[in-house]
Amino acid sequence: MATILHITAHPHDHQASYSMAVGKAFIDAYREANPNDEVVPIDLYKISVPHIDADVFSGWGKLRSGQEFNSLSKDEQAKVARLGELTDQFVAADKYVFVTPMWNFSFPPIMKAYLDSLCTAGKTFKYTESGPVGLLPGKKALHIQARGGVYSEGPAAAMEMGHRYIGIIMSFFGITDFQGIFIEGQAQFPDKAEQIKEDAIAKAKDLAKSF
Repeated sequence: MATILHITAHPHDHQASYSMAVGKAFIDAYREANPNDEVVPIDLYKISVPHIDADVFSGWGKLRSGQEFNSLSKDEQAKVARLGELTDQFVAADKYVFVTPMWNFSFPPIMKAYLDSLCTAGKTFKYTESGPVGLLPGKKALHIQARGGVYSEGPAAAMEMGHRYIGIIMSFFGITDFQGIFIEGQAQFPDKAEQIKEDAIAKAKDLAKSF
């Protein structure tokens, strides 16, 4: 049995969001194809994702200096512990599905905060004399992203930074099986919006069978 994290970063649900609708179609098809796997939903707008701030740096510094966890302030303890929980949950899983819209050529800020929480030396990567090495090889990830315009080709492709960023982080963790499903052009071509959505849903359902 595999564990798959369904990580969404959108304030809207599948009825109002193209990316969430395609993400739901993927997960529904995945559950049907893999009834024994565990799907864990993670709505980043509804859970606690601490930002890496002064409390976190202070708490980490105290722990590295040999101090006990109980010596940290309440805020330091809460934030450091929560970051550890998020990382441990990610490391324990086998597959990941990220669902985001494109906002200002990237993704919602809460996704960046979540990815930051996962970059933990000794858990998702390690330092070596030849540079960092990812510690999560053999896992796989998918990013489902809705884009109002077309950014998969042409000059606009260089402007898209959200999918590329998640791909870089996955590679940093040693995850080389990283794919994408893009729902793009629905704002640019509103008369084709429904067909664009349906085509993406069909692609998601098909990929779910082999993911």
